[in-house]
Amino acid sequence: MDLEADRRQEPRLRYAFIGSAATIVSLHLKALAQLPADIVGMADVDAERGAARASEVGCPFFAAHRPMLDKVRPDVVVITTPHPFHPALAIDAFAAGAHVLVEKPMAIDVAAADQMIDAAKQAQRLLAVNFQQRFRPDIERAKTLIEAGAIGPLVRVLCVEPWYRSAAYYRSAAWRGKWKTEGGGVLMNQAPHTLDLLCYLVGMPAKVWGWTRTLEHAIECEDTAQAMLEYPNGAPGYFTASTVEAGSKRRLHIVGDCGSIELTGDQLTVTTFTPSLKEFLVSTPELFAEPDNSRETMTLPGDGGGHLAVHRDLYRSIIEGHSPRCDGRQGLMSLELANAIVLSSYTERPVTLPLDRSAYADLLADLQAGRRR
Repeated sequence: MDLEADRRQEPRLRYAFIGSAATIVSLHLKALAQLPADIVGMADVDAERGAARASEVGCPFFAAHRPMLDKVRPDVVVITTPHPFHPALAIDAFAAGAHVLVEKPMAIDVAAADQMIDAAKQAQRLLAVNFQQRFRPDIERAKTLIEAGAIGPLVRVLCVEPWYRSAAYYRSAAWRGKWKTEGGGVLMNQAPHTLDLLCYLVGMPAKVWGWTRTLEHAIECEDTAQAMLEYPNGAPGYFTASTVEAGSKRRLHIVGDCGSIELTGDQLTVTTFTPSLKEFLVSTPELFAEPDNSRETMTLPGDGGGHLAVHRDLYRSIIEGHSPRCDGRQGLMSLELANAIVLSSYTERPVTLPLDRSAYADLLADLQAGRRR
């Protein structure tokens, strides 16, 4: 099969970048080189680095995004700026008639993300969020099993996410760990992929009890976050993320009535209960027994969820007229959960989802103004 010939026959899309000086752009360019894609423009407020990147690619450079949108009229805009700028840039791109792929997180608060989703709908364009780990082979296998009912109704979920960072990491960039420029700490920077996978596989909880603290780092925002979650069926969930913990593997353990799925590092372990927990509970005459279980551990090959999969998915969605795997509403879930954890911590009470947008916006404004600590 001549893949190059097939690619030449596919409709070509015109791509533009806002935030072309960002390091992550190289991964997007590598992915787009394997698709029927033409890079027609780049924009960045960092004119020196942004222009250098555009020169490497061989496309026009603009010091501001609006002139670029007016001049090159791209089919797709890839936004790789710091996330506080995502909403306004995405809305401008939609107004120019472009589809949008935005880096994670899509915004710093759900109200701004809502505006992005509404703008996409009004423009009849697609909004995709770059949560590439949804395309990992182990995540795809876990998602297939859960949707097929293999583990049954949710019993419990546990998510442990250590993302150790040094003090030098936070000193290396002035915007890190500040409410105005990052909108959060570990929940906004390190944990979004984890929160996205949790929501993607299990769905949104109904209620959140959050606890955030700045334990070690000299930053404004949280370096540690914990949450207890209650799902619609009453099942409990537990989440922890930290930039001051090391030595533990990242772990997502989802227990259902019929079995469980555990993701640890790059391994997927599937356990099956025979019979189900509920059936065994009422049928066994034994006092301390538990149902038989069989276990299979596998390491699935793949690229770990790369940018090519995201771009290929968005390309096909545009050409075929369907939603991408992680559209705006899907991308909103992890942000809403992060915001809920912070709101619960500062109000010292549980938060019911959907999140009260105005309550979180008021808290964020106080944090950014230094009125709350």
